Amino acid sequence: MAIAALAGCQTTQAPQASRVAAPVPIPGFSLASPKAAASMPLPPAAPAALVAAVNELARGFDGKLGIAVRSIDQDWQVATNGDIALPQQSVSKLWVAMTVLDAADQGRLRLDDPVRVTREDLTLFHQPIAAMVRGDGYQATVGELLQRSLTQSDNTANDRLLRLVGGPEAVRGFIRRKGLGTIKFGPGERLLQSQTAGLSWQPEFATGNGFIRARASLPLDTRVKAYQAYVADPPDGAAPVAVTAALAKLKRGAILSAPSTRYLIDTMESAKTGKQRLAGAVPPGWRFGHKTGTGQDLSGRTAGYNDVGILSAPDGRSYAIAVMIGDTPRPVRERQALMHAVIASVIATHS
Repeated sequence: MAIAALAGCQTTQAPQASRVAAPVPIPGFSLASPKAAASMPLPPAAPAALVAAVNELARGFDGKLGIAVRSIDQDWQVATNGDIALPQQSVSKLWVAMTVLDAADQGRLRLDDPVRVTREDLTLFHQPIAAMVRGDGYQATVGELLQRSLTQSDNTANDRLLRLVGGPEAVRGFIRRKGLGTIKFGPGERLLQSQTAGLSWQPEFATGNGFIRARASLPLDTRVKAYQAYVADPPDGAAPVAVTAALAKLKRGAILSAPSTRYLIDTMESAKTGKQRLAGAVPPGWRFGHKTGTGQDLSGRTAGYNDVGILSAPDGRSYAIAVMIGDTPRPVRERQALMHAVIASVIATHS
């Protein structure tokens, strides 16, 4: 596919000097303390070539799209539609993992604590752990559930951790306390997916094809109405610039302890999902830790096709990247081509 066909919206960069009514401050100069002002320079501007590339990639792309790239070392930013809240889907597993690790940092739990997973914990869609839940359940640990949630995007593992730390409100409280900005957290996998389909959650949805059969029995207009309501105002919506800002704070050690930070980033780098999304364009010698998210399909449209992560160069410099496609009819190969082009553009302007 010709990348030039992928197009863009308005691009934003790192904050520039304030433009206000008189008096207008002069960057790098202060009447009170010139030395203090000189010691706090503005962050450098984003590379012009990257600004142009991101803008061009997004222009004309058929669907709701947000792209954000943030230099973790220099703090410049490039974004198009970066402030729009877009469906996260399984990207939200990152905030559950951070809430769990924050609880570990506070001594409220340990990664080797036992956690039993029972049939009552099963959710829907991708949940490999379900095959291990027999009889009175499966004995796991906090750490195992974290690994399954982040590297396999296991919905049951994630929702079991969510209940362990206090439910959705605990994660929302963590997001507020850490100042992560425009990042909403939904009601959990069961309720989120049921509402998106136009259903009310029932326990029988968790096994066999219960959810798929119930969804297929709905009138099309019911599904369309629910789908459009979700895309218009996703309860798990997040702005790409908020996601990259949070990832930058994570990398800098401003969210979790040093051991928890390293654990989370290492786990993200071992993810097995989304190998043909952003990760598909990462060259040898570079590292990429990420989390994907994929929503439900309806009549050729997908509500949420995402990949976000931390890209680290061989020289140690790193970037937080978020490509979030909130709603699109474009085929998967074109979505992946867009993501590959974003990574290629960052790498091309790295030096």
